[in-house]
Amino acid sequence: MPTVISHAAIPLALGLGLGDARIPRPLLLTGIATSMLPDADVILMRFGATYDSIWSHRGFSHSIALALLVAAAALLLRRVARPPTAFAFVFIATVSHGLLDMLTNGGHGVAIFWPLSDQRYFFDWRPIQVAPLVTNHFVSRLASRAGALAWTEGLWIWLPAAIVAMALRTVRKGGAAQ
Repeated sequence: MPTVISHAAIPLALGLGLGDARIPRPLLLTGIATSMLPDADVILMRFGATYDSIWSHRGFSHSIALALLVAAAALLLRRVARPPTAFAFVFIATVSHGLLDMLTNGGHGVAIFWPLSDQRYFFDWRPIQVAPLVTNHFVSRLASRAGALAWTEGLWIWLPAAIVAMALRTVRKGGAAQ
């Protein structure tokens, strides 16, 4: 997995690029939170879920199905944004988590198609350095790999996100000027 903070790059890029009129601040904050939500699955490991279980890390919580359920719950934000906008934005933010994890170079893969399949997948191209799971040795493992993590996440997540945000903003501002 990329570090949990880097999962926020996708909703941030979309929200900042599309602007407050389309993605109001409460919806943006919801998207940021739901982009990180799948990693809450590590809590289940404290209750006995083994790493290779569908109920553990990168299992059901990283699936398209869960992203659809979370997006459906975002329809409750109808006072904040139009329902189709809220649904689409939260779905993209949530599903992006599993897709980014599929670009990492370690772990057991992602059960992206759960409940249709328990099989775990990676993309063929995996340029992102995997971050350590939250464990008793998390801080020391993170510190020892901080440089590699920062480099790969900066290059393969934050830089493309910034480019997308700027491109969307340019299109939005150009469309308003006409």
